[in-house]
Amino acid sequence: MAGTKLSYKARRRWSLVILLIGLPAYIVAAISLIAWLPDMHGVVTFLVYVIVGFAWMLPLKFVFLGVGQADPDAPRPEDDAR
Repeated sequence: MAGTKLSYKARRRWSLVILLIGLPAYIVAAISLIAWLPDMHGVVTFLVYVIVGFAWMLPLKFVFLGVGQADPDAPRPEDDAR
């Protein structure tokens, strides 16, 4: 989806789907994969969890950008006064 631009409403919907369905599924998959790894030193295990914890965000960063802000396409109140 590198060249595709999602609308604000689409990004809000996709972010909700990702957070409610995708993230729990990713957590289960990540913990299952980490459980298969051989026992490692505590610091190495911590670093693996940190890397895996942030890895889900990188490809989905464009979906979450600006979602917490006001809709840029919505009419503003000062536009109605004119």
